[in-house]
Amino acid sequence: MILTFQDLLDALNQGDIVVKPIFGDSVGTNSIDVHLSPHLCIYEPDGHVIDAKKPCNVRHFEIEPDGFVMLPGNLYLASTLEYTETHRFVPVLEGKSSVGRLGISVHQTAGFGDVGFCGHWTLEISVLQPVKVYAGMPIGQLSYHVPKSMPEVGYMQRKASTYTDAHDPKPQPSRLYRKLTGITS
Repeated sequence: MILTFQDLLDALNQGDIVVKPIFGDSVGTNSIDVHLSPHLCIYEPDGHVIDAKKPCNVRHFEIEPDGFVMLPGNLYLASTLEYTETHRFVPVLEGKSSVGRLGISVHQTAGFGDVGFCGHWTLEISVLQPVKVYAGMPIGQLSYHVPKSMPEVGYMQRKASTYTDAHDPKPQPSRLYRKLTGITS
């Protein structure tokens, strides 16, 4: 079951969903809009290959006020301007149709969030053609689903959770190497 407009307002008022900042028209029929933060990063692999078993080198930078041109063939890690908390629902991130019509994909495979996640969402952005983007522009939408049952512990309390430090608004690069090499922290 998906939350609709009044359900979203109720969950926000009760603190079951937290979205900060939230703009006046962000709550829609069945989702809450999120916006592009000024923080971006790109991978700078050693050589020409990213090795999944090694930490990834990334270069962080910020979108200037006059925008940033994203180019095809690159993966841009970005983050939402909004800090979110989801205490009783399963959040799902999708792109906005207006953004998709520009040829922008906001995530590669990581659209599902977890009950108990608290932080900024990292976006894995790719484009089909050169597109100029701006900090603060609408980039995606979060829908919220009711789980059949609640997990015993939320995402932030699970020892196996990978991105529990998402309070920082900078995008988080992949940490798959930790699982592949047995690193637990």
